[in-house]
Amino acid sequence: MKKLALFLICIFLTFQLISQNILTLNDCRKLAIENNRSLKIGREKEVIASEMRKAAFTQFLPRFSINGTYIHNQKNISLLGEDALLPVGTKMEDGSFGFRQDQINNRWMEISPGVYAPLDSQGKPFDPKANPEKIQWKDYALLPKEAMEMESRNIFAGIAGFVQPLYLGGKVRELYKLAKSSERLAGIEFEKIEEELLSQTDEAYWRVVSLKSKSQLATEYVHLIESIAENVSIMVDEGVATKGDILKVNVKINEAKMMQARADNGLALSKMALLQICGLNPSEEYIFSETPQIGVETITVTSIIDATIENRAEIRALEEAANIAKSNIKIMESRFLPNIVLNGNYIVSNPNFNNGISYKFGGMFSFGIGINIPLFHFGEKVHTLNAAKSQQKIIHLQTEEAKEKIGLQINQANFRMAESIKRLTISETAVKKAEENLRFAKEAYEAGVVNSTDLMEAHNGWLLAKSEKIDAQIDLMMCQSYLKEALGISLKN
Repeated sequence: MKKLALFLICIFLTFQLISQNILTLNDCRKLAIENNRSLKIGREKEVIASEMRKAAFTQFLPRFSINGTYIHNQKNISLLGEDALLPVGTKMEDGSFGFRQDQINNRWMEISPGVYAPLDSQGKPFDPKANPEKIQWKDYALLPKEAMEMESRNIFAGIAGFVQPLYLGGKVRELYKLAKSSERLAGIEFEKIEEELLSQTDEAYWRVVSLKSKSQLATEYVHLIESIAENVSIMVDEGVATKGDILKVNVKINEAKMMQARADNGLALSKMALLQICGLNPSEEYIFSETPQIGVETITVTSIIDATIENRAEIRALEEAANIAKSNIKIMESRFLPNIVLNGNYIVSNPNFNNGISYKFGGMFSFGIGINIPLFHFGEKVHTLNAAKSQQKIIHLQTEEAKEKIGLQINQANFRMAESIKRLTISETAVKKAEENLRFAKEAYEAGVVNSTDLMEAHNGWLLAKSEKIDAQIDLMMCQSYLKEALGISLKN
């Protein structure tokens, strides 16, 4: 019966553990990456940059378009204000328009023997070639006003065509390069946000592990002090110890319980912060690793720091910014150069003039080359070019400054890593000595050689040594993350 009860209890505890969520460091990293809104925004920015790069490539290709219009006019178009009379002359032998004497009404007079000249309305002779307006025609052709009037109250027109850039001073090529650099820059910014998130997740995770270990240590310390209190109470009853001894032990118990309460509160708050980073519900219960794999990871810091610095996202981002500034300068320079485009169109209209005036749809093709040469701009393009060059200089200076700061950061992280390793080694030695001292103090207390105060001091030393070891372990793990971040090594590796 007892075996059956024990078996059922084990099954119950197993199902209870399965129903709880267990999170490791890698689980927290994965959840943070999946649920972080800043990363989702970064992914959308990458999509935007990719689409803008694709849009920039289309600038190399021709533009096709179709346009149509309808116009209603109040009046028709008339080329004459009134009926016109056209004189009727004769086509001369040389092909020019002229006249014969029987085609005009002008009187003639002999100005010299055998030479006659026409007379104008005032009876004065004139040269018809020099003053044709003085010729008085005998016959006229009527040109009615209605014959020169065009139906234009309803006009339909349409055009389908294309424009192909031939040469724009290199502007299109540099715009495409700029878009490619912007796309790479968006990817680098995404990587930077991801690494910052992973570093934040690691810090929050190890803070939880640290406080959990300290909470367990505080609980163990409370049990130790309570066991001492029980022994002292027995000794007081036997007259071996005084009430002052039991009061001292009770004070230590209260201090230990306060320490335990602070550790539990800090652990609860740290769990909530970590779950918020992971995008989980802080009110749910999760189990974290009881014994984290804490160890020294070999991270080589090369003597050639310049090569290491190039791996940093900040430097790669500044390099892309420099490429953008360079392309921007070339775009500004292209504004001084001519622009040449090829265009072709098919034009259709009603009425149309392809064969006289026709009141039905008719069209034609047209092709041409357009060129625009900038001449004078009051220095506006020069000033914008100078501004672009200054922007390139600023990025160059920012890159040099960033490299200096990153080099200093790498050296500091490497020094801190070496210091944390020494700290962990010293703390481990201190724990061993504190445990040995506590063992001797317990034996001496049981033998009656030392009092309860000496035993509690040994417990305090043990507690401080264990707490320092926990801090050294967590500091080591964080230093490894900081060094990886400084070296540009992804925390996902």
